[in-house]
Amino acid sequence: MPVIDKIYLVGFMGSGKSTTGRRLAAGLGWTFTDLDNKIEQETGMKIPEIFSRYGEKYFRDKETEVLRSLRPFSGTVISTGGGAPCFNDNMQYMKETGLTIYLKLTPAQLKSRLELSKTERPLLKGISRENLQDFITGKLADREQWYDRAEIIIDGTFNDYSSLVTLIKNHLDR
Repeated sequence: MPVIDKIYLVGFMGSGKSTTGRRLAAGLGWTFTDLDNKIEQETGMKIPEIFSRYGEKYFRDKETEVLRSLRPFSGTVISTGGGAPCFNDNMQYMKETGLTIYLKLTPAQLKSRLELSKTERPLLKGISRENLQDFITGKLADREQWYDRAEIIIDGTFNDYSSLVTLIKNHLDR
């Protein structure tokens, strides 16, 4: 059985992938990498600017390229963008090269978090607060077919990171 040296966190925008990733990496003594930050570093543009200038297809192709460029990384927790698993066979790639964990939340929980978020999210541009939950419900229904393929699915509302680290260590020791 190959050694798992990467963990990919997947889930909808606002599910806590970056926060969880940092804490999980610290608990494992690994490094943390945010895929969106890597894309911004490589392109010299913020994600919303990439979307507005070049469109979603360009962004998804760049996202796939940058995701695959992380293959040599070892001992790394990678926070992916909400759509990353859903395009270009990325979920299959992540499953082949590491451990995938889905941080699962309900549409109502995601709406609450996204309303409080200061992050600009291109897919939410033009979505009113009144329509936000319907948008999330529909988009989540589309994406869960990929998210649900993760090896581990956890409730995204947890806050016991030491138990999560123990769970992951046990999984890695198999």
